Amino acid sequence: MSAHIIALTLGLILDRIIGDPPNWPHPVRWIGSFITKLTSLLNKGKHRKIKGIVLLISVVAVTFTSVFAVVVTAYKIHIILGIVIESIFCAIGFAQKSLKDAAMTVYQPLVNGDLKEARAKLSWIVGRDTETLSESEITRAVVETVSENTSDGITAPLFFAFLFGAPGLWLFKAVNTLDSMVGHENEKFQDFGYASAKMDDVLNYIPSRVTGYIILVWTKNFSKQSLRTRLAKWWQDAKKHPSPNSGYLEAATAYQLGVQLGGLNMYKGIPSNRPYMGVSLTPLRAIHIKYTIRQMHIVTFLFWLMMMVIGGVLRVNA
Repeated sequence: MSAHIIALTLGLILDRIIGDPPNWPHPVRWIGSFITKLTSLLNKGKHRKIKGIVLLISVVAVTFTSVFAVVVTAYKIHIILGIVIESIFCAIGFAQKSLKDAAMTVYQPLVNGDLKEARAKLSWIVGRDTETLSESEITRAVVETVSENTSDGITAPLFFAFLFGAPGLWLFKAVNTLDSMVGHENEKFQDFGYASAKMDDVLNYIPSRVTGYIILVWTKNFSKQSLRTRLAKWWQDAKKHPSPNSGYLEAATAYQLGVQLGGLNMYKGIPSNRPYMGVSLTPLRAIHIKYTIRQMHIVTFLFWLMMMVIGGVLRVNA
């Protein structure tokens, strides 16, 4: 097994157990600061799409080369040091524990009947208005968030770590951070963030679909519908989502849990209607948050296992 495969595996384990200690310096913060500074310099005047491409190339190049330089230097000193450093870079690039912890901070007050506290904690992890949400709507927001970020925060980084090691993982994280910061369809970022948003769509294309497929085939089916039916409806509903990738995660979860996701969201008082996905065979309840977390852990392991099998086959045939 190659060193970077060992490193990404250790990184997954470390992230599952330790996650991101709050006082640790985090590369995403550094990337975010770099994006903010470049945005203030570039996002003005004419030719904003071209300037957005400059932003994308600059952030990705600096991130990739920085991680590459550190990892290569560590391996040159000693292979054990290289594995340790690369596994740390991988661990802080995954989001298993942080995603679980964020969901559970909403789940706990929800099961205790404290809707006010659940709404407040939910506002920490979603952009929609939360002040008047019911239990089912709070649950829907968490389930959608965990589902979508299973790809964004775990399987997509794992995919690029498998292909290119920790530098590849952080290349993806740089693009994903760019998308979250400037990839908005509003007057300020519509042109400037266009390249970043499209690149994030491209990089997440394969991981999102593979992750959705694994959810449907290998996690517990609460809907009792046949796999053939769920696959057909999943593929159909996923395309309704405004994101070219997120729908494949949310629709898979909806059909697997036998619930309906999507519907009306409010953003700073402005309504946004999302297409419905899935079939409401059971009302959304707090327990569905735990089901989605369990699903995330199963999918993470199976995605890793799939990468190992593919890597083994390619090595044998090389």
